[in-house]
Formats: sequence, C-alpha cells, structure tokens
Amino acid sequence: MSSDFETYEQDFGTITADVTNKIGRIPKLNGEKTQLVLNVDKQLEEVRELLEQMDLEVREIPVQSRAMYNSRLKSYKQEMDKLEKDFKRSRIAYSDEVRNELLGEDAGSSENQLIKLREERAHLLDNTERLERSSRRLEAGYQIAVETGQEILSNLHSDREKIQRARERLRETDANLGKSSRILTGMLRIIQNRVLVFILGAIILLVIILAIYFNMRAH
Repeated sequence: MSSDFETYEQDFGTITADVTNKIGRIPKLNGEKTQLVLNVDKQLEEVRELLEQMDLEVREIPVQSRAMYNSRLKSYKQEMDKLEKDFKRSRIAYSDEVRNELLGEDAGSSENQLIKLREERAHLLDNTERLERSSRRLEAGYQIAVETGQEILSNLHSDREKIQRARERLRETDANLGKSSRILTGMLRIIQNRVLVFILGAIILLVIILAIYFNMRAH
C-alpha cells in the first residue's frame, strides 16, 4: 500500500511543480493565456484525483503507521489549496486585463469601479480562505478523534485477550494443584496404612515371642 502512496506522491510533485510554473506565467503571456488557463484547470483536476487516491490508500494502511501518512496527505492538501488560490488570483488578473483590452479607452473612466471590484474579490477570497482553514481544522480534529478511538478500542481488545489468557492459565494452575493435592493425599493414606500394618505386625510378633518365652519358662 505504501508503495502506491509514494507513486502518487511522485505524480503529485511533478504535476504541481508544472502547475506552479504555469500559474506564474499566466499574467505575463498574451495570446496563449486562454489555452494555458484551460491546461492548468485540467491539471488541477488531475491533482484532485491523485489526492483522492492517496486518501483511499491511507485508509488501507495499518493504524500504527497511518498517522505519518495522514500528516503527509494533509500537507499535500494544503499545497493544493494554495495552488487553487494562486490560480484564482491569476485568473482574476487575467479577467481584468481582458476587460481592459475590450474596453479600450473607456477603461480609464471605469478604473475606480475595477479597483473596487478587485477589493471585493480579494475580500471574498480572504473569507473563503478562512472558511477553508476552519473546515480543515475540523476535518483534522475529526480524523484524530476517529484514529484515537480506534487505537483505544484496539488496546482494550488486546488487554481483554491478555486477561482472558491469564484467567485460563490460572484455571489450569488450579486444576493441576487440585490433581497434585489428591495424589499427595492418596500417597499419605497408603503410607499411613503401611505404618499401621507394620506396627500391628510388630505387636503380634512381640506377643508370639512373649508367649513362647513364658511357655518355655513354665516347663
């Protein structure tokens, strides 16, 4: 899985480097601007697809290694957001230039309106950036909460398995102790019985010897 992720990373780096170069060229070109804008738009769509593929790959990576790849994916998404914002600004500048070319001499009379429009656009872009940053923070917080919850559940499951194995070993130990106790009890009973038999035999033998002795003495 990680090899596929790294392949997507290489493609991401190649395309974004080319897009960055083209975005910087848009305000400086004349006749090729329209085609260049369309080409950048297409490449940005390819980058979005790469990010989606990387996101899917990260979901398949084990939890213990996922945090590192999530961090890298987050930085790529931030880079993508910056590229889109730079592209928007470049297109705004391009649109203003096209409008000035169409208006010709009348452009000078509407300069104040154009300045006002640019300020409003910049304000909207700033608001959009703030909303996007907030959205990314919420998404990152949610992702961390999900990963933390999964890790906690995994640890609890592992701890439960350890406790169950310990209980099984304890039951086996109790069973072995019970069996050993029964064996020892049986052996003690056998020894006790043999001692009693030995003592009883010794008493009988002593009685016989005494009887013979007194009998011979009487004669």
